[in-house]
Amino acid sequence: MEIYLVRHTTPDIKKGICYGQSDLGVTSTFESEVIEIHHRIPSKEISKIYCSPLKRCKILAESFNIQIKIDNRLQELNFGNWELKTWDDIPQEELNPWMEDFVNVKVPNGESYVMLQERIVEFYESLDHSSDEKIIIVAHAGPIRALLAYIRQIDLKDSFKIKVSYGDVIKI
Repeated sequence: MEIYLVRHTTPDIKKGICYGQSDLGVTSTFESEVIEIHHRIPSKEISKIYCSPLKRCKILAESFNIQIKIDNRLQELNFGNWELKTWDDIPQEELNPWMEDFVNVKVPNGESYVMLQERIVEFYESLDHSSDEKIIIVAHAGPIRALLAYIRQIDLKDSFKIKVSYGDVIKI
């Protein structure tokens, strides 16, 4: 199996806002970002696309005109109470423990990075790796990093060294 991990294009949100599973749109640069993404993937050879249910991923997946399978396990980290707050507005007594151990500490009414990795690995393990298929997975930086950390056997705490920019395509 050949897999193209694709991060969504630039979301339409101001810098400094905490977002994860909030359903954001995309910026005016969407079309040019999509053209770049399409140049990096052999679209005619792709049999299916797996996609996060969030709009910023679905709109990109739809641009390929290939069968899409929506999977909730591909969503970004659930930031719970922090969703759509500025990082400065998050109470320090909640933020500090998470900043000290973002891998294991669960966001209030959200999830931990370990929880995110568990669901993305469950998704990955459910794929038929013995097939000759070429697929696309359209997701977010968190799930992509967590999956690459699993595959490459990198500690989750070190996974942010894996660069995953908007519109990145990573072949595995």
